[in-house]
Amino acid sequence: MPPRPLLSSALDAYVESRRSVEAATRAELRVSETEVRALLRIREHPGIRPSQLRDHLSVTSAGVTTLVDRLVERGLLRRELDAEDRRVNHIHLDVDLDAEPWSELGRASRDLDAAVRAEPADVADAFAETLHRIIRTTTLR
Repeated sequence: MPPRPLLSSALDAYVESRRSVEAATRAELRVSETEVRALLRIREHPGIRPSQLRDHLSVTSAGVTTLVDRLVERGLLRRELDAEDRRVNHIHLDVDLDAEPWSELGRASRDLDAAVRAEPADVADAFAETLHRIIRTTTLR
């Protein structure tokens, strides 16, 4: 088997490094990957309905109910009843994800952004174009 291209190995190393950092952060905060995805989605869409969160997370209705219940019990989320339809509830964050310790959830992205900004713009842009081309090639199969 021929050796892997250097870029392939570098991308694998980056993915593994990021995965490791994110797993350590989740362990520190005692949240699962799905819970983090839920928290980030709720930050992007305050007042999201459980059905919308369920669809985003690709879980069952029971699964999203259990997840939200758990995060409400931990004081991370709150439910608010809809003013016009009391059967409907909306989910809101009850923590500031930009404040410590929750801001650590975005550390890997912030570190990546800083590293990219440190590169010459033309080099970063060429690399981005290469990555997008690779992604299109590998995801269209």
